[in-house]
Amino acid sequence: MFSRSGLRFRMAVSYVALSTVVVLAVEAVLLAIFVPRLRSADRKVKFVVGQSATDAVMQRAETEGATLSAAAERLAGRSRLGDRKLLVMVARQRFASSRAGVAGETELVATPGGEVVGGSASPRPGSTLPVSIAGATPRSGTTKDPHRPVDWAIAPITAYRPDGSQHVGAQVIGVVYLQRPLSGTVVKSGRDPAAAVDTTFGGVGGVLLPGLIILGLLVPMGALFGLLSTGRLIQRIRRLVAGITSMADGDLSARIPVSGGDEVGRLEDGFNRMAERLAAAVRAERAAARQAERTRIARELHDSVSQDLFSVNLLAGGLREAIADGELRCQAESLERTVGRTMREMRAMLLELRPIDLEDAGLVPALEQLCRAYEARLGVRVTTDVGPVRLRPEAEHAVLRLVQEALGNATRHGDAETIELSLTGDGGRVEVVVRDDGRGFDPARAGERHGMGLGLMRDRVTELGGTFQVVSAPGQGTVVRARIPEVAA
Repeated sequence: MFSRSGLRFRMAVSYVALSTVVVLAVEAVLLAIFVPRLRSADRKVKFVVGQSATDAVMQRAETEGATLSAAAERLAGRSRLGDRKLLVMVARQRFASSRAGVAGETELVATPGGEVVGGSASPRPGSTLPVSIAGATPRSGTTKDPHRPVDWAIAPITAYRPDGSQHVGAQVIGVVYLQRPLSGTVVKSGRDPAAAVDTTFGGVGGVLLPGLIILGLLVPMGALFGLLSTGRLIQRIRRLVAGITSMADGDLSARIPVSGGDEVGRLEDGFNRMAERLAAAVRAERAAARQAERTRIARELHDSVSQDLFSVNLLAGGLREAIADGELRCQAESLERTVGRTMREMRAMLLELRPIDLEDAGLVPALEQLCRAYEARLGVRVTTDVGPVRLRPEAEHAVLRLVQEALGNATRHGDAETIELSLTGDGGRVEVVVRDDGRGFDPARAGERHGMGLGLMRDRVTELGGTFQVVSAPGQGTVVRARIPEVAA
């Protein structure tokens, strides 16, 4: 599907690398922001650890003890409840609201014997305090349990009992017990140390963990996105490479469909335009090579064969004049006529091979020049009726070669004395007609006299989407007619 050296694999790796760098950069920024704060929080925790934290718990326990003692005194003045029932009533009133107590703190109410009767959390039946009451005297401490170390404090709950007309002293009816997580796992918040927040998951691990999770998700997603997003791009590039390879192997007809307006699409369009220009240049070079070869052949024929034929014709004429014998004179005359026809055909052949400057002169002037050359060199009367028409350059070239071939056939094979050329445009088509008064021929046996000429003319016209027709009969001349689509205005 793809190799490690391929573009698709490298782009997928680049997506993964980019995702990793972004996540690591974000992690670095977060660490730079939060590590100083975590260190400051750690210093605050260490400040709270020790006697000051325990004193804060003790102070709050004494405050809660005084509050519960006042409530117990009010209830004792209105009823004759026993100490335990009075303590239960005070605890129910104190913790009836769900907002009673402080977050992160456990508060319990117990009898002087240590039995828990109420608190911020519903006690289990028969549960007792985790520490010894020791006479219900106010005291505080820190547990040594490594699994759940806490700061704790105990304060008494008292009430005045009426006895006849006199009051007896305040009696201890229970205790209030408070505990908080050990200050090493809390951060002091606000004025009240009880309003502490757990920061166990707020350290460096808490900052790095979300980034690592995101990174673990981005790596496979980046790889998958890289593979999927580059699939069509790789396919377009491979198609472009295939076209370039075909052209390098000599196939100048290779073209690539333009699949978009982006950079690759512009590259595809540029390749097609380059291929068109290269094919046109090759065609022009081949045409120039053919024309150069035609010119060379024409020059060789004119400089050697034509001169020799002219000399033979002069000798045949002189021989005819010098011979008195009737039979030999007739043979000399026949030789002179044969050489004359050969010279005529040679001149017609040279005119066919003659280059015509179509690009500079245009189609109509080129045809006029060609007809005047046949009149001057061969003594044939050529009448023209040519008007301006709209044809593609390749169609103009085909019309010129068709007329040149038709004129050559009329003079070389038909011994025509008069030739008519007509070029008109009508109904979206251009009609070319070449008519001569020569000997004519049987079209069914055209290959015996005209070789490949008529076939080449027919091929030129049909390649342009036109029609080609030859009408001839022995002794009735020949008409060559072609109709070619005209370029839209």
